[in-house]
Amino acid sequence: QVQVVESGGGLVQAGGSLRLSCAASGRIFRLNTMGWYRQAPGKQRELVATITSDGMAITASSVQGRFTISRDNAKKSVYLQMDSLKPEDTGVYICNVDAISSSTMTLRTYGGQGTQVTVSS
Repeated sequence: QVQVVESGGGLVQAGGSLRLSCAASGRIFRLNTMGWYRQAPGKQRELVATITSDGMAITASSVQGRFTISRDNAKKSVYLQMDSLKPEDTGVYICNVDAISSSTMTLRTYGGQGTQVTVSS
């Protein structure tokens, strides 16, 4: 199986920065797209940013210019640098990984438990 673990959340004042990390581990044959989603209270889960295995990134318009996604294929990790944070960025940030497990040899999406980001005004 494939495990996904996020870290780096916390409480920060508006205008501050946080860096989220996500590491995939387990029986991984190949990692494809990795990405971040967020879930705010009372709102639907929304895409924040994704990045393909060759580095092509997509970032939601609401965070463009403030958030940067990157990945380290050797470490099987994806990162989200969040700058100029706003109170509306508050939510649980969840890492999703499209991976082929070496035990099943099928592509599926694996998600972590999420990490809480709280931005105070």
